[in-house]
Amino acid sequence: MSKHEFPEGTLMQGKRGLIMGVANKNSIAWAIARQLHAQGAELAFTYQGEALERRVRPLAESIGAKIIVPCDVTDDGSMDACFTTLRAAWGEMDFLVHSIAFAGRDQLAGSFVEATTREGFKSALEISAYSFVDAGRRASAMMKNGGAMVTMTYLGSERVVPNYNVMGVAKAALEASTRYMAADLGPQNIRVNAISAGPIKTLAAAGIGSGRHMFRFHSAMAADQDMTRLEGVAGAALYLLSSLGTSCTGEVLHVDGGFHAIAMPQEKPLKRSLGIED
Repeated sequence: MSKHEFPEGTLMQGKRGLIMGVANKNSIAWAIARQLHAQGAELAFTYQGEALERRVRPLAESIGAKIIVPCDVTDDGSMDACFTTLRAAWGEMDFLVHSIAFAGRDQLAGSFVEATTREGFKSALEISAYSFVDAGRRASAMMKNGGAMVTMTYLGSERVVPNYNVMGVAKAALEASTRYMAADLGPQNIRVNAISAGPIKTLAAAGIGSGRHMFRFHSAMAADQDMTRLEGVAGAALYLLSSLGTSCTGEVLHVDGGFHAIAMPQEKPLKRSLGIED
């Protein structure tokens, strides 16, 4: 992505926030981080494990981040240490970006009923949904003058998407959590929203069975007949996290080229996506 896709400005000048969920340079979380940085925000990043640190640290350092900390969202001690570091360095914070989700590959192929195991279900819900509640509780304690939080979801929470399986259930729980968090934290002037992005070729998307079909069908059915772009998702996050998003909370904002609004795709692009000749 070229620099002009993330316009510079001062919307986030003087604001500090935590980015959770960068996996590599193609991550949605990294696109959001770049946009927030371009608007003046000071950022901290988390990573899990040495392999991800090798990817995250150079990216974070490239935009001047000084706080890059390990964090396992399934471990209270690790979460405690992460936010202790933030409090020691900043005292207060203004925003949280949560872009964390996980389900095993064996849970993301074939029949939802047959593929979903007890452990797989619990793991998907804990990492993909509860982690936002937990991080939000900790972050809100540092938002003394109000703030904003954003998490990432997908239309598979609302409709059946082949092979998305237990992740769709986890994203539905995440969206419900967003609404409950918005209600609880609203009196503290903290806004909580979710972005429902269309399919993007990220590391996470690579784990879903029949991913190529999902991308082709999205392009055919979306109102703009195109793939969802990272800079569009980043721009939506900037809106929700900045003063532009005042009075917007408890929302699931779709950034998917209008895919969610279409009941039936146009005939020609659908045939093209399926390789059917007129």
